[in-house]
Amino acid sequence: MALRSLVSRKTLGLGLKLQFRGLQTFSLPDLPYDYGALEPAISGEIMQLHHQKHHQTYITNYNKSLEQLHHAMEKGDSSAVVKLQSAIKFNGGGHVNHSIFWKNLTPVQEGGGEPPHGRLGWAIDEDFGSLESLIKKMSTEGAAVQGSGWVWLGLDKESKKLVVETTENQDPLVTKGPLVPLLGVDVWEHAYYLQYKNVRPDYLKNIWKVMNWKYAGEVYDKESS
Repeated sequence: MALRSLVSRKTLGLGLKLQFRGLQTFSLPDLPYDYGALEPAISGEIMQLHHQKHHQTYITNYNKSLEQLHHAMEKGDSSAVVKLQSAIKFNGGGHVNHSIFWKNLTPVQEGGGEPPHGRLGWAIDEDFGSLESLIKKMSTEGAAVQGSGWVWLGLDKESKKLVVETTENQDPLVTKGPLVPLLGVDVWEHAYYLQYKNVRPDYLKNIWKVMNWKYAGEVYDKESS
């Protein structure tokens, strides 16, 4: 039973200390394009706020939670250690998801919106019928997310098939199983509200114009081989 591993505070502290040593604080990654480079699909104002404010907040809170975790383990405060897990998951997930999201986008003049070629293009046709069918499925499922979350195109490492999944809040795709994220679309309101108000489907219609399918194809080639 799981409870047997929690025999004592000392045991709990030792296990988490070993786990903690593998964790590192995060810093905000640079974007590979200017804030206004995705216009008119996504405004420069949204991109700047999204990157500098929202993504930075996840990083700040994650790093703070790690520091608190360290102090809690030093004191052997198992209740505080357990309590901090949700904050680490939420803010760590926010950083992981957004780091993928920025790479999933690219300006039109640099290939944004160009359909995938090679093995990913073939896999999309095989698993969804066509790129248009995949885009429609992701847009529909993204629009249907209740509250905040993400819609993903992932590679199932076991079946080697492409799948579309949604996750709540800042849960990363890995929480749904052995899935590798190829594309992730942020459907939190902060990703689109200043430009699209509460019309999420319009945002989901236009974001495909700046989608970086080349990057997705590179990840697919690496993870499916």
